[in-house]
Amino acid sequence: MTCIFVQIRCKPGQTYAVAEAIADRDIHSELYSTSGDYDLLVKVYVPEGDDVGRFVNDNLALVEGIDRTLTTLTFKAF
Repeated sequence: MTCIFVQIRCKPGQTYAVAEAIADRDIHSELYSTSGDYDLLVKVYVPEGDDVGRFVNDNLALVEGIDRTLTTLTFKAF
């Protein structure tokens, strides 16, 4: 499994609807509301061998109400 973090900027007034839609998909490990440039932070484990970009595009980026995403890949933990 590959652990990634996806920051999500929502369209104005859509944060709760986006969070609900993501929660309903049951693909995340953790989902947080955040302050700053992005509204939500999602921790996801992508199955080994899956293309991370396609996974994010197919499972997160197309959720209605999302304006922008920023994906951070992780590597071996210390």
